[in-house]
Amino acid sequence: MPQEQADHYFNTLMQEIDWQHDQSRLFGKTITTQRQVAWYGDHDFAYTYSGTTKKARPWLPVLIELKHLIEIKSRTHYNACLLNLYHDGRQGMAWHSDAERELKRYSTIGSLSLGAARKFNFKHKKSQKKQTQVLEHGSLLVMKGAKQTHWFHCLPPTKVVHTPHINLTFRCMDQA
Repeated sequence: MPQEQADHYFNTLMQEIDWQHDQSRLFGKTITTQRQVAWYGDHDFAYTYSGTTKKARPWLPVLIELKHLIEIKSRTHYNACLLNLYHDGRQGMAWHSDAERELKRYSTIGSLSLGAARKFNFKHKKSQKKQTQVLEHGSLLVMKGAKQTHWFHCLPPTKVVHTPHINLTFRCMDQA
């Protein structure tokens, strides 16, 4: 995405999204994370991860625009989007795969990054082979098929990033 367009979307999302601190359930305790999240979709989809459940809010016009752009680039239709706001490099995401039961099995995830460039790592579940990619401002990462079955991914914390990073993961929720 061209820089000016990416800047526009970053600024709009920072202002228009109703960002909420995420909560995770670890070892029987509820922990409030520093990163903030938002969950949108075609319906009020319930999405459970890390021991908490979210209900999707109706799409905002800016998210509908981005959804259409990502659908064209990835050749996939999405019905929901999870947004993550990392205020700086101290905030990240541990190793995981997006394999929650609400997600359509083997579906494509279109991951749009805006703001500060961040390293993004993959690790094969069996061989432990690792790959690193840099998520640049305005870049799209498409994860297809069995990627979530065979690989973990993470956004590692870093001391060198001092500005925000927004990640939008467009998803296909199972409607059955």
